[in-house]
Amino acid sequence: MKSGTVVGPLAGNRTLKVRIAVSFANRLLDSMITSFMAVYLAFTFGAATAGVLLFTVVGLGVAAMLIGGHASEKYGRRRTLMLAEIGVFATFALMAVAHSGLLSSPLLVYLGYLLNRFAASAALPASEALIVDVTTPQTRKEIYTVNYWAVNLGLALGALLGAWLYDGHFDLMLGGAAVCTSGIVLSTVFLIQETRPSEGNRHRTPAGSVLYEFVSGYRLVLRDGRFMRLMTAAALTLAIEFQLINYVGVRLARDFPPQDLFSLNSLTVHVNGVQMLGVLRAENTALVVLLALFARRLFRGLSDRTGLYLGITLFTAGYMTLAVSDSGWVLLVAGLVFTVGELMNVPIKQALLADMVPDTDRSRYMAVYNLNIRVAQMIAALFVALGTLVPSWGIALLYGLIGVVIISQYRAVLSGRPSTV
Repeated sequence: MKSGTVVGPLAGNRTLKVRIAVSFANRLLDSMITSFMAVYLAFTFGAATAGVLLFTVVGLGVAAMLIGGHASEKYGRRRTLMLAEIGVFATFALMAVAHSGLLSSPLLVYLGYLLNRFAASAALPASEALIVDVTTPQTRKEIYTVNYWAVNLGLALGALLGAWLYDGHFDLMLGGAAVCTSGIVLSTVFLIQETRPSEGNRHRTPAGSVLYEFVSGYRLVLRDGRFMRLMTAAALTLAIEFQLINYVGVRLARDFPPQDLFSLNSLTVHVNGVQMLGVLRAENTALVVLLALFARRLFRGLSDRTGLYLGITLFTAGYMTLAVSDSGWVLLVAGLVFTVGELMNVPIKQALLADMVPDTDRSRYMAVYNLNIRVAQMIAALFVALGTLVPSWGIALLYGLIGVVIISQYRAVLSGRPSTV
């Protein structure tokens, strides 16, 4: 791949290189540890109690994102990131010590995890705003493509490391995470400069108490109708994506007939529903890692507007097929289709978000935008319950309806913008 195609905008930009490397490391740690914390809590405290404990983590994470977004605008990206990342490092170290033979305290492990997720969530708006601060509208799609690739590579490697180390080496995982995050802290301290827009170009929230400034800042974000449409589209897109580990996963485990996926001489790959789900997730991750850096070249003939609409259409059609098909090969083709759709629309919608948010409140906008993940999780969970009442073809039609709503929201957001977008 020629350096000018994707990595060109990174050349000479130390901040971007560092933050993309940090995105990779953070997602690797999330996938390696966070994915297995539900298992740890369920076996330690029981499934019912674990559910309550995890719900508390999610709820506190929402509050942390809003606090982090406000702090990033008031005190700056670099200071917010340093404090939050020091918190992540300290809590990983606490978890490692608490799980070791020195303390062996599951309750302290959970407390460390709760505070760890709070700190990580608080850092997210500042991290995303920083990337927007140092990019231009001309380079953002390429930067987001590289970042998207790094994030997915981190998720894949983290899942492999976690699966290998969790059973019998959980202490090593936590200790390694602490060491890794200490490196992240040092990178922010020594390699990152403040990127927040100068005070003269910034919106000033009305003076008052800390709570008043906090509420006033977010009130302005919530009143931005175009931004809220963009957030709605993003939440619904994620709600469809989360179906793979919610309704689709349940349907495959329950209804998918065991079958030979392929047979070559004496080698036969036989899968049941759970194994088919694993194959689909591996296919999606592998395709993203292999193709993401070439996506711009693959889709260069499409305008952003066409790429966004076509990408959403392919993405939705793939998931509609996953909701109804019991053929392994049809499911694999559907996995290819929705992954191509994902690759087409993700960099475009991320760049659209970056172009839309005002310089004056980037971190607050990013904090609110990231709440779409929580909304999507609730919608995806609802489909699991709905699947007990509605046949699979009905669920597929609902996916299609959601796809239409997503496109309508993007059309409203893009109305009035140049047709080349």
